[in-house]
Amino acid sequence: MKKWSLILGLTITLTSCDSLLQVLGTANEVLSETGGITEGEAADGLKQALTKGVGSGTDFLGKTDGFLKNAAYKILMPKEVRDVEQKIRGNVAANLIAGKHLDNLVTAMNRGAEGAMAEAKPIFVNAIKQMTIKDAINIVTGGDGAATNYLKSATSAQLKEKFLPVIKSSLDKVNANDIWTPVSKGYNVVTGKSVTTDLNEYVTENAMTALFSEIKSQEDKIRSNPVERTTEILKKVFAYADSNK
Repeated sequence: MKKWSLILGLTITLTSCDSLLQVLGTANEVLSETGGITEGEAADGLKQALTKGVGSGTDFLGKTDGFLKNAAYKILMPKEVRDVEQKIRGNVAANLIAGKHLDNLVTAMNRGAEGAMAEAKPIFVNAIKQMTIKDAINIVTGGDGAATNYLKSATSAQLKEKFLPVIKSSLDKVNANDIWTPVSKGYNVVTGKSVTTDLNEYVTENAMTALFSEIKSQEDKIRSNPVERTTEILKKVFAYADSNK
């Protein structure tokens, strides 16, 4: 895992926001003499690490079966239907209406979520580009989940706006809403109630929850497990961090 190594390295090296500010604020010529890094290099290194992290996260979930065959993130039937799914399958009338569609619907929902992941990467990258030195300091010193929380705050509205039409298109391609109609009717036969779930909204919310959970999981692992440095700027940043341990 190579995504959050800069965060971990600086967090181990620097114990307070004031100390980090002091390091980043040191004059470039002094830093050069001591083999240190400039404020700009530190910010660039952090952005580089974040970009790698979100890229890996979106690629992981966006591949075929990134949701469908992933026990942690697989999108299941909406709760009200899931609670009585076995009753639908066990009821002759309901099963004739909905039973054969249940697996197809689950597959369609997960394919829609997988397809939406491509929309996330440019939104994340733009948010990272807009990051200020203050943002970087807060992330470095913020502890577990700080980077994920920053990205969630900066991107959630845009992600939902982009995800909804992509997911709708993906669901439409496999006629998921046509599948959902007999499934929901089957539920209504069994329970006498009316399903009100918006399928597009449901999949979108689940896709976003999974995406941020994956990013958080990667961040947590890297904060507790140092990894190799993959670029010159990261090597320089880490070399400076190591020299100040």
